[in-house]
Amino acid sequence: MVLGAERGVSGWRGDRGLKNTHMAKSYLRQALERLRHAAEALEEGNYPYVTGQCQESVELLLKAALRLVGIEPPKWHDVGPLLRREASRFPEWFRDAIPGLARISRRLRREREPAMYGDEELGLAPEELYDHDDAAEALEWAKETARIVVKLYEQLAREKLPDNWLTSLQNTSGERL
Repeated sequence: MVLGAERGVSGWRGDRGLKNTHMAKSYLRQALERLRHAAEALEEGNYPYVTGQCQESVELLLKAALRLVGIEPPKWHDVGPLLRREASRFPEWFRDAIPGLARISRRLRREREPAMYGDEELGLAPEELYDHDDAAEALEWAKETARIVVKLYEQLAREKLPDNWLTSLQNTSGERL
């Protein structure tokens, strides 16, 4: 469903646009909080949890991006194909990132159930399926997605997000990546 204006980046303006911006900001907050928990879980060695939190974070981030251009996100987990189809609604720099974002979304979507339930057919618990490298890769993918979508939000909403929301995107010296 298309919300707000039917074309271009201006889809976030107007009454529905304000609702979309509000919802996008909420999705961003929730996504960034999941990233914070994922980083903590990585340090603690809970690798399946990291993977699951990263998948949820990427899903929320990409749904926020869709809302920012006036598209109500669907109720499924991988919105990469919709991003590709609606690429013309986004700024050029974001369009250039869409193939990579769609790839990340697809890859993490495939890990959603195994990260939560394991492989029931083989009798393998989630902890037997994921190691540090798997989790670190998922976290880096989610952080890269967050950097891109935060930039989109700040450009289209013309609003900086609170610094305390962005701690999961900082390096060890506290600089925003």
